[in-house]
Amino acid sequence: MIRLSITARLALLAVALALASSFVIAGFVWQQTHDDAIGQLRRDTVEQADTFAAVWRSGGTDALAQAISDAQEGDDSLVAEVVDGQGQRRLGVGPDRLAFVPAAEPFRIDTLALNGDWGQREVGFAIRPVGRDWLVSGRLLDDWERAQRTIERALLLAILLSVLLGVAAGLVLTRYVSTRLNRIAGAVDAVAAGDLTRRVGTVAGGGDAFDRLGSRIDGMLDRIDRLMAELRIVTDSIAHDLRSPIARLRARAEAASSAPTPAQRDAALAGLTAETDLVMRMLTVLLEISRSEAVTRDALVTLDPAGLIEEIADLYAPVAEDAGLRFALDIQPAPPARLHRELLSQAIANLIDNALRHAGQGGEIALSLSSADGALRITVADRGPGIAPADQDRARSRFGRLDSARSLPGAGLGLALVDAVARLHGGRLELADNDPGLIAAIVIPYD
Repeated sequence: MIRLSITARLALLAVALALASSFVIAGFVWQQTHDDAIGQLRRDTVEQADTFAAVWRSGGTDALAQAISDAQEGDDSLVAEVVDGQGQRRLGVGPDRLAFVPAAEPFRIDTLALNGDWGQREVGFAIRPVGRDWLVSGRLLDDWERAQRTIERALLLAILLSVLLGVAAGLVLTRYVSTRLNRIAGAVDAVAAGDLTRRVGTVAGGGDAFDRLGSRIDGMLDRIDRLMAELRIVTDSIAHDLRSPIARLRARAEAASSAPTPAQRDAALAGLTAETDLVMRMLTVLLEISRSEAVTRDALVTLDPAGLIEEIADLYAPVAEDAGLRFALDIQPAPPARLHRELLSQAIANLIDNALRHAGQGGEIALSLSSADGALRITVADRGPGIAPADQDRARSRFGRLDSARSLPGAGLGLALVDAVARLHGGRLELADNDPGLIAAIVIPYD
């Protein structure tokens, strides 16, 4: 069984549609012209028969014979004769004897004789009584049939032309579709072969369905490219960031095992525990980021954001005060929104933890909630060193540590988790200068 390609099927479909539409249009035109011609013939025949009958009533048979003779001049299609009750011609133009017994007939198309020339030519005629005889009046259909044959030939030619145009259109369509699909397939094949820089692109001045499909695929490839780049960075960063604490773990374990005194052993074990906690925190945050990216929006529930912010403030205000910082809370009216309570709480806690580390002794941390333009805005502001605009994108990425020497505790995962949680809610993480300090805002749209 021959399997046709999709482009060949499209071409055949174009030809079939062109052929079907041509047949429908030709049939409609033929039927309309046929009905119009028959209608006109009926009206002319009835009018002619009534006129001859009126002449007979006013002037008798002689006047009728003269009228038929006058009408015959220059009109080869005229049929007008008077026949007796047996169909035998008494005067006028027509067969010598009718093929049927005459009777009143409003309009009819038929042959008038059984054989001979009149037996092969159709006539549209009407029959009217004229005394004891009958007037047969009508017209030969020779001209009408010739016109009909001309129309049919024209329609047939139109169908053939339509089929040729359909074939040409199918070939053009096939070439167009093949070119666009091959372009998409080429990009996909190149990416599958490892070239993540290849893109489908769009046709200049396009904007059709293929361009929209190409744009979607390019967007997907851009996303994959970013994820792959981020994965490489994450892999390198994990190796780099875990190597030091694990080396310290090993060193402290060796120190604990060889400590000459209990005090030295306890000190080594305490350091060992601290290093273990650091590694555990890094792994925990990585798992939380992965979890936030795996959670679907179906897991969101409608919550009162003001209540959630108040609970977090109640937990962290004492911590800030113990650290010598002033904790300010500003909650403005906000509508309920679909939120993930646990992940959003963790994200806000990460922002406050960052502020606690960077705000400095005697500084201030401000937690606020507001709503505007259909979105919630949860803000944590401090008076620390802040983040330069050029470093903000790096700060959002996983292991994007701004401390290149890694002299400060942390793994560069806190803002990455906040960014992931904001995107889970269909929102974003915004970073801005607090002059001095940092303003970190989670912006979440609500319905």
